[in-house]
Amino acid sequence: MAGELRYLAGFGAHHETEAVAGALPRGQNSPQEVPFGLYAEQISVTAFTAPRAVNQRSWLYRLRPSAMHPAFRRVEQARVRTAPCREADAGPNRLRWAPLAVPRAPTDFLDGLVTLATSGDARLQCGMGVHLYAANRGMERVFACHDGELLLVPQEGALALETEFGRLEVSPGEIALVPRGVKFRVAVEGGVRGYVAENYGAPFRLPELGPLGANALASPRDFLAPVAAYEDVEAPTRVVVKSGGALWEADYPHSPLDVVAWHGNACPCKYDLARFNAVNTVGFDHPDPSIFTVLTSPSETPGTANADFVIFPPRWLVAEHTFRPPWFHRNAMSEFMGLVRGEYDAKKGGFLPGGASLHNAWAAHGPDLASHAAAVAEKLEPRYLEGTLAFMLEGRYPFDPTEQAMKSAALDRGYDEAWQGFPKAGPLPAASTKGRRK
Repeated sequence: MAGELRYLAGFGAHHETEAVAGALPRGQNSPQEVPFGLYAEQISVTAFTAPRAVNQRSWLYRLRPSAMHPAFRRVEQARVRTAPCREADAGPNRLRWAPLAVPRAPTDFLDGLVTLATSGDARLQCGMGVHLYAANRGMERVFACHDGELLLVPQEGALALETEFGRLEVSPGEIALVPRGVKFRVAVEGGVRGYVAENYGAPFRLPELGPLGANALASPRDFLAPVAAYEDVEAPTRVVVKSGGALWEADYPHSPLDVVAWHGNACPCKYDLARFNAVNTVGFDHPDPSIFTVLTSPSETPGTANADFVIFPPRWLVAEHTFRPPWFHRNAMSEFMGLVRGEYDAKKGGFLPGGASLHNAWAAHGPDLASHAAAVAEKLEPRYLEGTLAFMLEGRYPFDPTEQAMKSAALDRGYDEAWQGFPKAGPLPAASTKGRRK
């Protein structure tokens, strides 16, 4: 990657930045004559009339209007899918996949993108899609997703994002958010792979803290936005847009990454997950995983997310007389999990870094036999859980796996074996058998 980049700190903050001194208008957004003859353009991530507390928009000052492009043509989308997509059914089954192999043939980020599952309906702005990527070549073309906001989770190898707003470098252990409709290019050095969540619903925001108080979980100051940087390139540039569940492309006569200055609160950003201030029990019982929520996309139902991004980072385990790993449960929400590094504390084998699992609503799941046996027998002393980083995308809508995900050689067709072999509890005292069916 290039030299160290500068950033602007603060999630949801109103930033202002200019790559050329004097390029940013002062005192108004759209003067009759913009400095240097630039073109003023507003990008609105939320409706104009959204409440001020959640309204997201930015003003961009660019070399050419973004409207200056030829017609788009629809193209084959190969392995990318969008909800609703009912190619295959998970039903009540638990699913797990091995990691994607880094390709040998030259493959950029977009060609290396494959959809595992979708939920909800992108046109109705609810639910999400979950994808894996594996690539080994930087993009020459530019991409924008109109169907949803993109959450990128690198697992192997760093990504350099060249966006309309400037540049971000994102390594494993970090995440990046790219708002709906923002154009960007991905550069890489060597093989990379990871995860992408496509959030069709309300933009991700920080969760409310409630009784936790003002200082826990993810801090706004640790989210970093790019400073303005632009390309003045008069050369053909292919732009690919994901819109209405389809891929479209057009050949621009110039680079669309030509924003010289911008201000606002709608912009790409990155976050180092090591900065997450985890909260855990200091008494007894394993708390609900919602205490590890980094970002949430709310729904119209209070307290029920369209999508939550939750992590399971290194942390102290100190609970007394308690089964410390995640317990067995059946959840009204659906859960897609990924593993960035190490081992997940509820799965002793089979769940690999770069892999994924899917447990839809009401599907019974929890620790596997080996993890359960170890946790029951463990001497309960304070222990630091280190060398691990897993995450969960939790949503209110069931996921539908894609046909390619269900036919993939990476699908673990023996996943149910993880919960086989648990011995029957007992024996129970004789008095407790009175109500037993014979």
